[in-house]
Amino acid sequence: MGAGLSDWLSYYGLNDIDEWMIPFFGASVYDDPAVYAKSDPIKFVKDVKTPTLILVGDSDGEVPMEQSVEWYHALQTFKVPSRLVVYPHEGHLYNNPADARDYTMRMLEWFDRWFAKAE
Repeated sequence: MGAGLSDWLSYYGLNDIDEWMIPFFGASVYDDPAVYAKSDPIKFVKDVKTPTLILVGDSDGEVPMEQSVEWYHALQTFKVPSRLVVYPHEGHLYNNPADARDYTMRMLEWFDRWFAKAE
C-alpha cells in the first residue's frame, strides 16, 4: 500500500487535501464523527491477514506518514507480515528517480514473495 490511511478521524485533521471529505462523507468530522468512524480502517485491523507492504514519503501532505506508521504498528501487533518503508524528503508522489525505482522494485519483490502463483 502506498501512503496507508489508518484512521479517518485523525486523518481529517492531518492532511492537506480535506476539501473532498465533506462532499464524500456528507459532513465534517467535527459535525458527524460517526459517519467517519463507521468505515474507519483501524476498526477492522483485527480482521487483516494479508501481508502488507507500506511505502510512504515522510513529507506526504495528502496521506501523512503518521497514518502509515499507525497502520504498520497495528499490523505488527496482530502479527500480520508487514514492512514499512519511509522515503525521506518525498511527498505523495516521488520526485527522486532512485526512490521511484526503489518503490517499484519493492512492490514487485513483495508481490513475487507473497502472491506469486504456485507452480
